Amino acid sequence: MRGARHKRMHSLTLTRLASPAAIRDAALLPHIDRLVRRTLDSWSPSSRVLLLDQAKKITFELTVKQLVSFDPGEWTESLRREYLLLIEGFFSIPFPSFLSFTTYGRALKARKKVEAALKEVIRKRKQERATTARREGEDEKKKEDMLEELMEGGEEEEGMTEEEMVDFLLALLVAGYETTSTIMTLAVKYLSDHPRALALLRVEQDGIRARKKDEEEPLTWSDYKSMPFTQCVINETLRVANIISGVFRRAMTDIHFKGYKIPKGCKVFISFRAVHLDPDYFEDARMFNPWRWQNNEVVQQVGGAGIYTPFGGGSRMCPGYELARVVISIFLHHLVTRFSWEEAEKDRLVFFPTTRTLKGYPINVWRRRKEGSESEQLGTIPVNLSSSSSSSSSSSML
Repeated sequence: MRGARHKRMHSLTLTRLASPAAIRDAALLPHIDRLVRRTLDSWSPSSRVLLLDQAKKITFELTVKQLVSFDPGEWTESLRREYLLLIEGFFSIPFPSFLSFTTYGRALKARKKVEAALKEVIRKRKQERATTARREGEDEKKKEDMLEELMEGGEEEEGMTEEEMVDFLLALLVAGYETTSTIMTLAVKYLSDHPRALALLRVEQDGIRARKKDEEEPLTWSDYKSMPFTQCVINETLRVANIISGVFRRAMTDIHFKGYKIPKGCKVFISFRAVHLDPDYFEDARMFNPWRWQNNEVVQQVGGAGIYTPFGGGSRMCPGYELARVVISIFLHHLVTRFSWEEAEKDRLVFFPTTRTLKGYPINVWRRRKEGSESEQLGTIPVNLSSSSSSSSSSSML
Protein backbone atom coordinates (compact mmCIF):
# COMPACT_ATOMS: atom_id res chain seq x y z
CA MET A 1 0.00 0.00 0.00
CA ARG A 2 1.52 3.31 -1.09
CA GLY A 3 0.80 6.96 -1.73
CA ALA A 4 -2.48 8.57 -0.75
CA ARG A 5 -4.07 5.22 0.17
CA HIS A 6 -1.27 4.42 2.63
CA LYS A 7 -1.41 7.88 4.19
CA ARG A 8 -5.16 7.65 4.67
CA MET A 9 -5.07 4.13 6.13
CA HIS A 10 -2.21 5.02 8.49
CA SER A 11 -3.97 8.18 9.63
CA LEU A 12 -7.27 6.34 9.96
CA THR A 13 -5.73 3.61 12.10
CA LEU A 14 -4.05 6.15 14.32
CA THR A 15 -7.10 8.33 14.88
CA ARG A 16 -9.56 5.45 15.15
CA LEU A 17 -7.65 2.91 17.25
CA ALA A 18 -4.46 4.25 18.70
CA SER A 19 -4.28 7.97 19.32
CA PRO A 20 -4.33 9.11 22.96
CA ALA A 21 -7.48 11.11 22.23
CA ALA A 22 -9.28 8.06 20.82
CA ILE A 23 -8.30 5.93 23.80
CA ARG A 24 -9.02 8.62 26.36
CA ASP A 25 -12.21 10.20 25.03
CA ALA A 26 -13.98 7.22 23.45
CA ALA A 27 -15.19 4.11 25.25
CA LEU A 28 -12.04 2.23 24.27
CA LEU A 29 -10.24 2.31 27.63
CA PRO A 30 -13.15 0.99 29.73
CA HIS A 31 -13.75 -1.66 27.07
CA ILE A 32 -10.14 -2.84 27.39
CA ASP A 33 -10.59 -2.92 31.14
CA ARG A 34 -13.73 -5.05 30.81
CA LEU A 35 -12.09 -7.51 28.44
CA VAL A 36 -9.08 -7.99 30.73
CA ARG A 37 -11.27 -8.48 33.82
CA ARG A 38 -13.53 -10.86 31.90
CA THR A 39 -10.57 -13.06 30.98
CA LEU A 40 -9.07 -13.03 34.47
CA ASP A 41 -12.49 -13.74 36.02
CA SER A 42 -12.60 -16.96 34.00
CA TRP A 43 -9.56 -18.27 35.86
CA SER A 44 -10.23 -20.57 38.79
CA PRO A 45 -9.07 -19.24 42.20
CA SER A 46 -6.18 -21.67 42.01
CA SER A 47 -5.39 -22.94 38.53
CA ARG A 48 -2.82 -23.44 35.79
CA VAL A 49 -3.04 -21.20 32.73
CA LEU A 50 -1.08 -20.78 29.53
CA LEU A 51 -0.48 -17.07 29.81
CA LEU A 52 0.30 -16.47 26.13
CA ASP A 53 -3.00 -18.08 25.07
CA GLN A 54 -4.93 -15.93 27.56
CA ALA A 55 -3.16 -12.77 26.39
CA LYS A 56 -3.92 -13.62 22.77
CA LYS A 57 -7.59 -14.10 23.63
CA ILE A 58 -7.68 -10.57 25.07
CA THR A 59 -5.97 -8.93 22.10
CA PHE A 60 -8.07 -10.84 19.55
CA GLU A 61 -11.39 -9.92 21.17
CA LEU A 62 -10.31 -6.30 21.56
CA THR A 63 -9.24 -5.99 17.93
CA VAL A 64 -12.42 -7.64 16.58
CA LYS A 65 -14.53 -5.28 18.67
CA GLN A 66 -12.75 -2.23 17.28
CA LEU A 67 -12.84 -3.48 13.72
CA VAL A 68 -16.40 -4.79 13.32
CA SER A 69 -18.14 -4.11 16.69
CA PHE A 70 -18.61 -7.76 17.67
CA ASP A 71 -18.54 -8.54 21.38
CA PRO A 72 -16.98 -11.81 22.65
CA GLY A 73 -19.28 -14.71 21.82
CA GLU A 74 -19.83 -17.68 19.56
CA TRP A 75 -19.05 -15.76 16.35
CA THR A 76 -15.76 -14.29 17.60
CA GLU A 77 -14.67 -17.64 19.05
CA SER A 78 -15.41 -19.39 15.75
CA LEU A 79 -13.46 -16.71 13.90
CA ARG A 80 -10.56 -17.06 16.35
CA ARG A 81 -10.30 -20.82 15.77
CA GLU A 82 -9.92 -20.31 12.04
CA TYR A 83 -7.59 -17.37 12.56
CA LEU A 84 -5.24 -19.51 14.68
CA LEU A 85 -4.95 -21.98 11.81
CA LEU A 86 -4.23 -19.07 9.48
CA ILE A 87 -1.46 -17.73 11.72
CA GLU A 88 0.21 -21.15 11.91
CA GLY A 89 0.72 -21.04 8.16
CA PHE A 90 2.76 -17.83 8.24
CA PHE A 91 6.02 -19.66 8.92
CA SER A 92 5.26 -23.02 7.31
CA ILE A 93 6.58 -24.57 4.11
CA PRO A 94 4.34 -23.48 1.18
CA PHE A 95 3.45 -26.88 -0.17
CA PRO A 96 1.03 -26.99 -3.15
CA SER A 97 -2.43 -25.84 -2.11
CA PHE A 98 -4.07 -29.16 -2.98
CA LEU A 99 -2.18 -30.74 -0.05
CA SER A 100 -4.81 -29.54 2.40
CA PHE A 101 -3.52 -31.74 5.25
CA THR A 102 -0.30 -29.68 5.61
CA THR A 103 0.00 -26.69 7.93
CA TYR A 104 0.13 -24.41 4.90
CA GLY A 105 -2.87 -26.13 3.32
CA ARG A 106 -4.91 -25.77 6.52
CA ALA A 107 -3.92 -22.11 6.70
CA LEU A 108 -5.18 -21.49 3.16
CA LYS A 109 -8.53 -23.12 3.98
CA ALA A 110 -8.77 -21.10 7.19
CA ARG A 111 -8.01 -17.90 5.31
CA LYS A 112 -10.95 -18.54 2.99
CA LYS A 113 -13.25 -19.11 5.96
CA VAL A 114 -12.07 -15.95 7.70
CA GLU A 115 -12.49 -14.00 4.47
CA ALA A 116 -16.01 -15.39 3.99
CA ALA A 117 -16.99 -14.48 7.56
CA LEU A 118 -15.73 -10.91 7.18
CA LYS A 119 -17.35 -10.49 3.76
CA GLU A 120 -20.67 -11.56 5.25
CA VAL A 121 -20.31 -8.86 7.90
CA ILE A 122 -19.46 -6.30 5.20
CA ARG A 123 -22.49 -7.23 3.08
CA LYS A 124 -24.84 -7.07 6.03
CA ARG A 125 -23.43 -3.69 6.96
CA LYS A 126 -23.99 -2.45 3.41
CA GLN A 127 -27.60 -3.61 3.54
CA GLU A 128 -28.11 -1.83 6.85
CA ARG A 129 -26.64 1.37 5.43
CA ALA A 130 -28.86 1.12 2.34
CA THR A 131 -32.10 0.48 4.23
CA THR A 132 -31.56 2.85 7.13
CA ALA A 133 -32.75 6.34 6.37
CA ARG A 134 -30.07 8.94 6.93
CA ARG A 135 -30.90 11.35 9.68
CA GLU A 136 -29.99 14.99 9.23
CA GLY A 137 -26.38 15.49 10.15
CA GLU A 138 -25.60 11.75 10.20
CA ASP A 139 -22.46 12.32 8.14
CA GLU A 140 -21.08 14.30 11.04
CA LYS A 141 -21.78 11.48 13.48
CA LYS A 142 -18.75 9.65 14.81
CA LYS A 143 -18.22 6.29 13.13
CA GLU A 144 -18.66 3.28 15.40
CA ASP A 145 -15.85 1.05 14.13
CA MET A 146 -13.09 0.67 11.55
CA LEU A 147 -15.33 -1.08 9.03
CA GLU A 148 -17.68 1.88 9.01
CA GLU A 149 -14.74 4.16 8.27
CA LEU A 150 -13.54 1.95 5.42
CA MET A 151 -17.00 1.84 3.85
CA GLU A 152 -17.23 5.61 3.99
CA GLY A 153 -14.16 6.01 1.77
CA GLY A 154 -12.07 9.11 1.36
CA GLU A 155 -12.73 12.24 -0.66
CA GLU A 156 -9.53 11.71 -2.64
CA GLU A 157 -10.28 8.16 -3.76
CA GLU A 158 -12.97 5.69 -4.60
CA GLY A 159 -14.29 3.40 -1.90
CA MET A 160 -12.53 0.14 -1.18
CA THR A 161 -13.67 -3.17 -2.62
CA GLU A 162 -14.76 -6.00 -0.34
CA GLU A 163 -11.46 -7.79 -0.97
CA GLU A 164 -9.46 -4.68 -0.06
CA MET A 165 -11.48 -4.19 3.11
CA VAL A 166 -10.93 -7.81 4.14
CA ASP A 167 -7.19 -7.53 3.46
CA PHE A 168 -6.92 -4.37 5.54
CA LEU A 169 -8.99 -5.77 8.42
CA LEU A 170 -6.84 -8.91 8.44
CA ALA A 171 -3.66 -6.81 8.43
CA LEU A 172 -4.86 -4.93 11.51
CA LEU A 173 -5.89 -8.18 13.18
CA VAL A 174 -2.43 -9.67 12.65
CA ALA A 175 -0.70 -6.48 13.80
CA GLY A 176 -2.64 -6.20 17.04
CA TYR A 177 -2.91 -9.87 17.92
CA GLU A 178 0.52 -11.48 17.97
CA THR A 179 2.81 -8.65 19.04
CA THR A 180 0.90 -7.13 21.96
CA SER A 181 0.01 -10.49 23.48
CA THR A 182 3.66 -11.59 23.33
CA ILE A 183 4.81 -8.42 25.08
CA MET A 184 2.17 -8.97 27.78
CA THR A 185 3.46 -12.49 28.36
CA LEU A 186 7.14 -11.60 28.34
CA ALA A 187 6.60 -8.69 30.73
CA VAL A 188 5.16 -11.18 33.23
CA LYS A 189 8.05 -13.58 32.62
CA TYR A 190 10.67 -10.89 33.21
CA LEU A 191 8.85 -9.74 36.35
CA SER A 192 8.78 -13.33 37.58
CA ASP A 193 12.53 -13.54 37.05
CA HIS A 194 13.10 -10.25 38.92
CA PRO A 195 11.14 -10.24 42.22
CA ARG A 196 12.23 -6.73 43.23
CA ALA A 197 10.87 -5.28 40.00
CA LEU A 198 7.63 -7.20 40.50
CA ALA A 199 7.30 -5.98 44.07
CA LEU A 200 7.80 -2.34 43.07
CA LEU A 201 5.31 -2.62 40.22
CA ARG A 202 2.79 -4.22 42.59
CA VAL A 203 3.21 -1.41 45.10
CA GLU A 204 2.50 1.09 42.32
CA GLN A 205 -0.58 -0.77 41.10
CA ASP A 206 -1.91 -1.45 44.60
CA GLY A 207 -1.78 2.29 45.22
CA ILE A 208 -3.92 2.93 42.15
CA ARG A 209 -6.42 0.22 43.09
CA ALA A 210 -6.64 1.57 46.67
CA ARG A 211 -8.10 4.80 45.27
CA LYS A 212 -10.95 2.88 43.65
CA LYS A 213 -14.29 2.08 45.28
CA ASP A 214 -14.00 -1.63 44.59
CA GLU A 215 -12.28 -4.24 42.44
CA GLU A 216 -14.71 -3.71 39.57
CA GLU A 217 -14.21 0.03 39.08
CA PRO A 218 -12.42 0.46 35.74
CA LEU A 219 -9.16 2.28 35.24
CA THR A 220 -9.15 5.77 33.77
CA TRP A 221 -6.73 7.68 31.58
CA SER A 222 -5.34 9.46 34.65
CA ASP A 223 -4.73 6.04 36.27
CA TYR A 224 -2.81 4.95 33.18
CA LYS A 225 -0.73 8.10 33.37
CA SER A 226 0.04 7.33 37.04
CA MET A 227 2.12 4.22 36.30
CA PRO A 228 5.71 5.45 35.84
CA PHE A 229 7.46 2.26 36.91
CA THR A 230 5.04 0.11 34.90
CA GLN A 231 6.08 2.09 31.82
CA CYS A 232 9.73 1.43 32.71
CA VAL A 233 8.96 -2.31 32.76
CA ILE A 234 7.20 -2.10 29.39
CA ASN A 235 10.06 -0.08 27.87
CA GLU A 236 12.62 -2.61 29.03
CA THR A 237 10.53 -5.58 27.89
CA LEU A 238 10.26 -4.04 24.43
CA ARG A 239 14.00 -3.37 24.37
CA VAL A 240 15.29 -6.79 25.39
CA ALA A 241 12.59 -8.92 23.74
CA ASN A 242 12.48 -7.11 20.39
CA ILE A 243 9.13 -8.51 19.27
CA ILE A 244 9.82 -6.99 15.86
CA SER A 245 13.49 -7.66 15.16
CA GLY A 246 13.69 -5.18 12.31
CA VAL A 247 12.17 -3.87 9.10
CA PHE A 248 13.03 -3.79 5.40
CA ARG A 249 13.35 -0.50 3.57
CA ARG A 250 14.30 0.34 -0.02
CA ALA A 251 17.07 2.83 -0.78
CA MET A 252 15.46 5.65 -2.75
CA THR A 253 18.86 6.99 -3.79
CA ASP A 254 22.52 5.96 -3.54
CA ILE A 255 23.57 5.95 0.11
CA HIS A 256 27.15 6.17 1.38
CA PHE A 257 27.53 4.79 4.90
CA LYS A 258 30.83 4.15 6.70
CA GLY A 259 32.74 3.58 3.50
CA TYR A 260 30.07 1.42 1.89
CA LYS A 261 27.80 2.33 -0.96
CA ILE A 262 24.19 1.12 -0.92
CA PRO A 263 22.93 1.50 -4.51
CA LYS A 264 19.55 2.99 -5.25
CA GLY A 265 16.82 0.35 -5.32
CA CYS A 266 18.50 -2.06 -2.91
CA LYS A 267 16.56 -3.39 0.04
CA VAL A 268 18.09 -2.74 3.44
CA PHE A 269 17.24 -4.58 6.66
CA ILE A 270 17.25 -2.26 9.67
CA SER A 271 17.89 -4.41 12.76
CA PHE A 272 16.21 -3.05 15.88
CA ARG A 273 17.62 -5.93 17.93
CA ALA A 274 21.25 -5.10 17.05
CA VAL A 275 20.81 -1.51 18.24
CA HIS A 276 18.72 -2.27 21.34
CA LEU A 277 21.31 -4.77 22.57
CA ASP A 278 24.34 -2.65 21.69
CA PRO A 279 26.42 -1.86 24.83
CA ASP A 280 27.52 1.40 23.20
CA TYR A 281 23.97 2.67 23.73
CA PHE A 282 22.74 0.68 26.75
CA GLU A 283 24.87 -0.21 29.75
CA ASP A 284 24.74 -3.95 30.43
CA ALA A 285 22.61 -4.15 27.30
CA ARG A 286 21.66 -7.82 27.74
CA MET A 287 20.44 -7.31 31.28
CA PHE A 288 16.78 -6.72 32.09
CA ASN A 289 16.91 -3.50 34.09
CA PRO A 290 13.73 -1.39 34.07
CA TRP A 291 15.34 1.13 36.40
CA ARG A 292 17.47 2.42 33.50
CA TRP A 293 14.36 4.19 32.21
CA GLN A 294 14.06 6.27 35.36
CA ASN A 295 17.10 8.23 34.17
CA ASN A 296 15.75 11.10 32.09
CA GLU A 297 19.13 11.59 30.38
CA VAL A 298 19.03 8.01 29.08
CA VAL A 299 15.46 8.42 27.84
CA GLN A 300 16.29 11.64 25.98
CA GLN A 301 19.52 10.24 24.54
CA VAL A 302 18.11 7.03 23.07
CA GLY A 303 14.73 8.46 22.12
CA GLY A 304 15.88 11.59 20.36
CA ALA A 305 18.62 9.83 18.42
CA GLY A 306 16.36 7.13 17.02
CA ILE A 307 18.18 4.44 19.00
CA TYR A 308 15.14 3.09 20.84
CA THR A 309 12.67 2.12 18.12
CA PRO A 310 10.49 -0.84 19.21
CA PHE A 311 7.62 0.53 17.13
CA GLY A 312 9.70 1.64 14.17
CA GLY A 313 9.87 5.25 13.13
CA GLY A 314 9.11 7.79 10.46
CA SER A 315 5.99 7.79 8.31
CA ARG A 316 5.59 4.02 8.73
CA MET A 317 5.88 3.97 12.50
CA CYS A 318 3.40 1.53 14.03
CA PRO A 319 0.22 3.55 14.66
CA GLY A 320 -0.79 1.25 17.51
CA TYR A 321 2.09 2.05 19.85
CA GLU A 322 0.00 3.91 22.44
CA LEU A 323 -2.82 1.36 22.35
CA ALA A 324 -0.35 -1.46 22.95
CA ARG A 325 1.04 0.30 26.02
CA VAL A 326 -2.45 0.88 27.40
CA VAL A 327 -3.48 -2.76 26.94
CA ILE A 328 -0.28 -4.06 28.59
CA SER A 329 -0.60 -1.59 31.48
CA ILE A 330 -4.22 -2.51 32.21
CA PHE A 331 -3.42 -6.22 31.97
CA LEU A 332 -0.50 -5.91 34.40
CA HIS A 333 -2.63 -3.86 36.79
CA HIS A 334 -5.38 -6.45 37.12
CA LEU A 335 -2.95 -9.36 37.15
CA VAL A 336 -0.73 -8.11 39.97
CA THR A 337 -3.53 -6.64 42.10
CA ARG A 338 -5.68 -9.77 41.95
CA PHE A 339 -3.29 -12.70 41.57
CA SER A 340 0.01 -14.15 42.60
CA TRP A 341 1.68 -16.76 40.41
CA GLU A 342 4.64 -19.01 39.88
CA GLU A 343 6.03 -20.73 36.80
CA ALA A 344 4.33 -24.10 36.35
CA GLU A 345 7.35 -25.32 34.41
CA LYS A 346 10.48 -23.82 32.98
CA ASP A 347 9.94 -22.11 29.67
CA ARG A 348 12.51 -20.78 27.26
CA LEU A 349 12.54 -17.64 25.16
CA VAL A 350 13.35 -18.07 21.45
CA PHE A 351 13.76 -15.43 18.76
CA PHE A 352 13.31 -17.33 15.49
CA PRO A 353 11.24 -17.14 13.42
CA THR A 354 9.44 -14.90 15.89
CA THR A 355 10.04 -13.88 19.50
CA ARG A 356 8.04 -16.15 21.80
CA THR A 357 8.21 -18.66 24.62
CA LEU A 358 8.33 -22.28 23.50
CA LYS A 359 5.55 -23.50 25.81
CA GLY A 360 3.27 -20.45 25.95
CA TYR A 361 4.52 -19.64 29.48
CA PRO A 362 2.43 -21.93 31.76
CA ILE A 363 1.91 -20.51 35.26
CA ASN A 364 0.07 -21.53 38.42
CA VAL A 365 -2.09 -18.66 39.66
CA TRP A 366 -3.97 -18.07 42.88
CA ARG A 367 -5.94 -15.20 44.32
CA ARG A 368 -3.98 -12.77 46.45
CA ARG A 369 -4.79 -12.63 50.11
CA LYS A 370 -6.42 -9.37 51.08
CA GLU A 371 -4.66 -9.11 54.39
CA GLY A 372 -1.09 -7.86 54.34
CA SER A 373 0.72 -6.11 51.56
CA GLU A 374 3.29 -7.37 49.12
CA SER A 375 5.97 -5.49 51.03
CA GLU A 376 5.09 -7.43 54.16
CA GLN A 377 5.27 -10.73 52.28
CA LEU A 378 8.56 -10.07 50.45
CA GLY A 379 10.24 -7.72 52.85
CA THR A 380 10.43 -3.96 52.73
CA ILE A 381 10.86 -2.74 49.17
CA PRO A 382 12.03 0.86 48.79
CA VAL A 383 9.87 2.63 46.24
CA ASN A 384 12.59 4.87 44.83
CA LEU A 385 15.18 2.32 43.74
CA SER A 386 18.00 3.84 41.74
CA SER A 387 19.25 2.18 38.60
CA SER A 388 22.77 1.94 39.94
CA SER A 389 21.80 0.13 43.13
CA SER A 390 19.28 -2.21 41.61
CA SER A 391 20.65 -3.28 38.27
CA SER A 392 23.16 -5.73 39.64
CA SER A 393 20.83 -7.36 42.12
CA SER A 394 17.70 -7.54 40.04
CA SER A 395 18.92 -8.21 36.52
CA SER A 396 19.86 -11.49 34.90
CA MET A 397 21.61 -12.35 31.67
CA LEU A 398 19.24 -12.88 28.76
